[in-house]
Amino acid sequence: MRFEIMRLDDVDGTAVDSTVVDAASVNRIVQQAASIGQRIYIRPADSSAS
Repeated sequence: MRFEIMRLDDVDGTAVDSTVVDAASVNRIVQQAASIGQRIYIRPADSSAS
């Protein structure tokens, strides 16, 4: 399964950028974001997303 991870703006919460990763990469990205206090939003990626 693949997930879209969006980095959110600290001020208004809008998506700044996004990437699609496999399930094995989600934990690493969440840990990195948590270590620097970065806000992220994770959702299942559409099958057409790359």
